[in-house]
Amino acid sequence: MDGSRVKSKRNRIVPVPQFVRDELIVGNPHDNIFSNTPIEFNEDYFKTLWSRFKKQSKLIDNNTTIYSFRHSGAIDIFTRTGSITKLQKAMGHSSINVSLTYLRGFEVPELTEEDMPMI
Repeated sequence: MDGSRVKSKRNRIVPVPQFVRDELIVGNPHDNIFSNTPIEFNEDYFKTLWSRFKKQSKLIDNNTTIYSFRHSGAIDIFTRTGSITKLQKAMGHSSINVSLTYLRGFEVPELTEEDMPMI
């Protein structure tokens, strides 16, 4: 990702799943990957689409934002990997503490006797 377009202003490399790469290859390389047209979308493109989708959907709560999916993604990454450092890298956070805020409300199982070190 180009550093000028992200909050931290740093360039990052983000792995893209194979199924996404396969879809991108099928499209016209000169078209926008979201609109399938050569015309660039404006700054409010996603906000407008999201607002329209929320009005049509009976499943999406009115208070749900596009940003809400970032939190869901963070929880998914942590659940699958169990690694706070992988979560930090995926989210592009400069501090693990910032990554931890994305896990607030996440159910952490209680420690059991079996979890403790053996002597």
